[in-house]
Amino acid sequence: MATSTEKGIAGSLDWLKWLVVVALLAGGVYGNWYYQDESLLVRVVALITLAIVSALIAVQTERGRGIWSLMKEARIEVRRVVWPTNQETTQTTLVVIVLVFIFALILWGLDSLLGWAISSIIG
Repeated sequence: MATSTEKGIAGSLDWLKWLVVVALLAGGVYGNWYYQDESLLVRVVALITLAIVSALIAVQTERGRGIWSLMKEARIEVRRVVWPTNQETTQTTLVVIVLVFIFALILWGLDSLLGWAISSIIG
């Protein structure tokens, strides 16, 4: 029962966390503009730091945890994919190029034939 109360309180404060995230990101954009005369390296490091802090705060929300979970599951699925070998990729690419060339010739022939037929009808 205590966990449901804690979830209710934490869930009700999610809007505040998102507000902090938006405020940090907006502050970063404004700070980047305001300090445009400063070194680019300093501004980039500051923006990356703000982005990391914002992401850490966002992950503490219910929706943020869901997104993080989805990203972890997607990474696991990508590891399960059987990727083609270099030879398979090359062969498939060559087949596609040959077929595109054949269809281009067919369409060129049809265009020429129809153009000749239309020009002979029109005169």
